Amino acid sequence: MSTEAADTAELLARAREALERYLEVHVDDDGALTFSHKGVPCVIQATQLAEGLTVLSLTCVIAWDLADSPDLAASAAERAGQGLFGTLGVTHGERGMDLTLRYAFPAQGLDSAALGTLLMLVISTASQLRAELLPADG
Repeated sequence: MSTEAADTAELLARAREALERYLEVHVDDDGALTFSHKGVPCVIQATQLAEGLTVLSLTCVIAWDLADSPDLAASAAERAGQGLFGTLGVTHGERGMDLTLRYAFPAQGLDSAALGTLLMLVISTASQLRAELLPADG
């Protein structure tokens, strides 16, 4: 019988192996994977929702502390409706707006190539969003 800790650790190890074909990946003290793609910092965590259902959760920070702009928020909302992989979030805070792309999916059973392809689709989407929504000098 497997344990939650073993299942999540195994899935994170497979995600790391899959991503290391494309990116430099760091393992944090808590086991989370952190990396950057074209200036977009990302983190992957694993959670067991139920026995046999372990999901990977990927969060990419597209931009942070942006001037609170109605035009940018509208562009982000429009772009969010066009995406297949991930949920684009706009958070308004004291220091401005933050844009994130989040994607969670059950990953048990995916081989390394499929897992790497799926993760890179989401990560590349985040990088593309950064390029589309922010000025070239931002």
